[in-house]
Amino acid sequence: FQGHFRNLNTYINSLLAPLFFSIARFSDSLIPSSIQFRDPRLGSICVGDPHLNFNFSLHMVKICCIGAGYVGGPTMAVIALKCPSVEVAVVDISVPRITAWNSDQLPIYEPGLDDVVKQCRGKNLFFSTDVEKHVREADIVFVSVNTPTKTRGLGAGKAADLTYWESAARMIADVSVSDKIVVEKSTVPVKTAEAIEKILTHNSKGIKFQILSNPEFLAEGTAIEDLFKPDRVLIGGRETPEGFAAVKALKDVYSQWVPEERILTTNLWSAELSKLAANAFLAQRISSVNAMSALCEATGANVSEVSYAVGKDSRIGPKFLNSSVGFGGSCFQKDILNLVYICECNGLPEVAEYWKQVIKINDYQKTRFVNRIVSSMFNTVSNKKIAVLGFAFKKDTGDTRETPAIDVCKGLLGDKARISIYDPQVTEEQIQRDLTMNKFDWDHPLHLQPMSPTTVKQVSVAWDAYAATKDAHGICILTEWDEFKKLDYEKIFENMQKPAFVFDGRNVVDAEKLRKIGFIVYSIGKPLDQWLKDMPALA
Repeated sequence: FQGHFRNLNTYINSLLAPLFFSIARFSDSLIPSSIQFRDPRLGSICVGDPHLNFNFSLHMVKICCIGAGYVGGPTMAVIALKCPSVEVAVVDISVPRITAWNSDQLPIYEPGLDDVVKQCRGKNLFFSTDVEKHVREADIVFVSVNTPTKTRGLGAGKAADLTYWESAARMIADVSVSDKIVVEKSTVPVKTAEAIEKILTHNSKGIKFQILSNPEFLAEGTAIEDLFKPDRVLIGGRETPEGFAAVKALKDVYSQWVPEERILTTNLWSAELSKLAANAFLAQRISSVNAMSALCEATGANVSEVSYAVGKDSRIGPKFLNSSVGFGGSCFQKDILNLVYICECNGLPEVAEYWKQVIKINDYQKTRFVNRIVSSMFNTVSNKKIAVLGFAFKKDTGDTRETPAIDVCKGLLGDKARISIYDPQVTEEQIQRDLTMNKFDWDHPLHLQPMSPTTVKQVSVAWDAYAATKDAHGICILTEWDEFKKLDYEKIFENMQKPAFVFDGRNVVDAEKLRKIGFIVYSIGKPLDQWLKDMPALA
């Protein structure tokens, strides 16, 4: 009887699927959720072509994410929390990383992440190094692997290196025994999906794959909050019946907690480009206000007042208008360089040059900050102790990728300074690794990075801010950790060499209050005190 039922079910599905898909061409939301068929092979409710096996229900769906990093780990943890009937496996070839995910000490720091993982881990959220097993069993495979900037060959210094993506695609094709939806979660160049599609198709052995682009728009430090209440979820797919079905399947996952009006669907290319464009726009705002900060210092204007006035314009808004020592993080510079390369490859040199300026201003701001420190301290920091407060690229994260602190520290070390660093979330090992690593090496998997970095002898790491600043000639604030606003600066001043300097790269301290204590204070984009005017910095 079961055999006859299975055949009848398959027959009915095959008759009605074209009708559903033709409707889906115009609006995937028009597919009647009430018209469903139970497939005894899956033990779940399905709609669509039985030959595709894209499960539209969330019963028994298995999701696998390749890559247990800053994107894959938190994203999958929240999906598992919000979709308890979905089984989620996060896989990675790094044994230490997976071991950490299965421990009480997670490999990344993100407010709220511990709570989410503990609620789901071992129930419907699993972390494993058995990559092939979980990919084989999955219905939907997210790929969240490294896409570093190429360091050699064609496009070196700008183009994205898709070696790990291609390797993942070949592995998916090799181990799959059932049709799958493959989701781009890593930030990739436009048309990457097309290349991956070709790899999967030519190695498919009859298995059908649908490629979707689902870029992340998370901000580190607020990633869990961003996942709980996203501004938007973007899903791009092929504009074909199969593509619409795949988009609908992924949309059904997110719709368990994200309002439907916030789930945007586009074609593949628009989704891929949207991620690069979003990061380029955000970085552009930071470079714009940082450019203004240099002009403010030259004219006596206050960048905070200028930013506030500009941000009150409803067309502009106040976000990302805080002047600083420069932007960092894994995405902004990498994505802009990628965008520059794509523009150059498509014969758009003027557009490429425009976006290059965003990075040039960011580099200029870091160089300007170092020059200000050196010039203020009698034009030399040789053998002087400089306390660096904050090494992460922003507060509420332990991420140091492309942090401005690296370039600032290297600039000071180039003038033979002695540096004492304190950051509440960054380890000494990570700091030493960052200061000895070649540019772009950070974005390769850990096992491909130098295992025993050379220790920078002029750099020490302190347990707290008071130890870092003891006997220091100057303080550099490079991360806007809240605790740096609450320090006892009178105590710090007493234990420093005189004159005592504070170089605030994040505008977090009350400069006037510190000047009354006796500090010589430099705040980016703020009016300069007389000492700094008498010792101008050369950019």
